[in-house]
Amino acid sequence: MKLYSTRNRKETADFRTAVIRGLAPDGGLYMPSSLPHYPRSFWTSLRGKSLKAKARILFDLLLEDDFSDTERAEITDRAFSFDAPMVSLDERTRVLELFHGPTLAFKDFGARTMAAMMSVFARQEGETITIVTATSGDTGAAVAHGFHRAPGVEVFVLYPSGQVSPLQEKQFTTLGGNITALEVDGTFDDCQRLVKACFSDGKIRETRKLTTANSINIARLLPQMIYYIHAITELNPGAM
Repeated sequence: MKLYSTRNRKETADFRTAVIRGLAPDGGLYMPSSLPHYPRSFWTSLRGKSLKAKARILFDLLLEDDFSDTERAEITDRAFSFDAPMVSLDERTRVLELFHGPTLAFKDFGARTMAAMMSVFARQEGETITIVTATSGDTGAAVAHGFHRAPGVEVFVLYPSGQVSPLQEKQFTTLGGNITALEVDGTFDDCQRLVKACFSDGKIRETRKLTTANSINIARLLPQMIYYIHAITELNPGAM
């Protein structure tokens, strides 16, 4: 998959570069340069398949040039190990439940996908990737659980003291291993400033392969697109 910066279409990157960078050098977001068009029959054929099966099909189509067949299977198995059932409230209302992951948040899908992809990249490059992120709650929990024990990746989660719910704090401070939680005497904005300071520190960047795991990373956005496709192909695949 080729991607471009939303601030300059001439600023392009391959998928791996976009994931590891997070943001383009000019501060823009990475978006796919193009997306294939599939006939209505393709979307109709997805109806009745599990969320995991749909994710594998879509990853195979979109990321064929970026990961091997085995790697795509590995990523799908790790990221979509739980379902998102659709529940009927009445004859006209359906709800897609996105809280069946380990931290009970929709962000579990994106965080786990990104973790699996980062592990593949770390293995390919033979070096450890360091994730530094700030959180006010659910992002830190999802990222910590998603990356916990992910080979080749270490994670530092910064969070503001006294401003995170006790449950969420336990979700990312009790894992250990490759997850380090840092309680900051300050606000969430202070945490973000510290993260930005890490990325602008030349000495740190010389010794560590740094990246972040925030929600604007294409590796988190892509899997979150999939559950929307899952919902519409179950309800009205002809609308695609």
